[in-house]
Amino acid sequence: MKPPHITVARVRQVLAAAAKSRVLVIGDVMLDQFIWGRVSRISPEAPVPVVEFERESFMPGGAANVARNLTALGARTELLGAVGRDSSASQLKMLLAGDGVGCSGLLPVRSRLTTKKTRVIAHRQQVARVDRETRSELDIKSTRRLLALLEENLAHADALIVGDYGKGTVTEALLGEIKHLCRTRGVWLSVDPKPVHHLDLTGLSLITPNRKEAFELAGVADTARAADPLADIGLQRAAEKLLRELSPALLLITLGEQGMLLCQRGQRPFHIPTVAREVFDVSGAGDTVIATFTLAVAAGASPVEAAIFSNHAASVVVGKLGTATVTTEELLASFKR
Repeated sequence: MKPPHITVARVRQVLAAAAKSRVLVIGDVMLDQFIWGRVSRISPEAPVPVVEFERESFMPGGAANVARNLTALGARTELLGAVGRDSSASQLKMLLAGDGVGCSGLLPVRSRLTTKKTRVIAHRQQVARVDRETRSELDIKSTRRLLALLEENLAHADALIVGDYGKGTVTEALLGEIKHLCRTRGVWLSVDPKPVHHLDLTGLSLITPNRKEAFELAGVADTARAADPLADIGLQRAAEKLLRELSPALLLITLGEQGMLLCQRGQRPFHIPTVAREVFDVSGAGDTVIATFTLAVAAGASPVEAAIFSNHAASVVVGKLGTATVTTEELLASFKR
């Protein structure tokens, strides 16, 4: 069967409409630090590689990476979340400003650290990662302030993305009020869920778990994987259970090298094979998927078109090292191939 596709002309239409869209992002924001070097010897102190420092770089991560994926494709984006009163917050805001992301919704909280992930990379391989973060739930007072900022911004938004990375910003209280606000205003709501949180994920517009998260959310054991996702009985059962129990308008399960599975109640699942040619780093690929799918829907694309759109976007970013974005030129080039 011929793989599903949309024409380059249609992609241009979606991108043009995306540039007129406004998408909000709320959730756990992070600063990603990359220390680049090379290894030529093992430490005499312990059986570990000695990384000789060459350079370092910084990128927005977590929900901040979702936001920069949106602005990379021309969307107007405002980011909301909690940060510490520290140098990492200042650096993150500076990077986001350079990416065209609105940062007025970043709430400084004295009792928290800005999440900072330091990755040590040598010869294109990750050697180690150091995390500095506060993982406790955001306090009620700060949650209310964040919701007030969201309500101010929601009036002119086409969609809202919740980026939950288990760092404490996305609580049941926050998500419950977000669902109410979006429902009453008719705003599209996308969530990339973290099963460990056990939040009420019912009644969302879109959820985008990967395969492992989908099985965990469904409470089903993943015992065998079929070469064809449409013939994968376990995957189909997990998807059916999620559609039945959570009732999302759309369920998009990302499957790594197998692409994606788009599921809707009452319809046969739609499989989108991957178009990635090279895979260097999958970190941040989920951010790209939820950002580009949501943006495509906000720009008038059908669910199938949005899935193909986000699949091509993800295929570009996995060919890059580190948390990355896709430009309109790169996306169009992917479709032209």
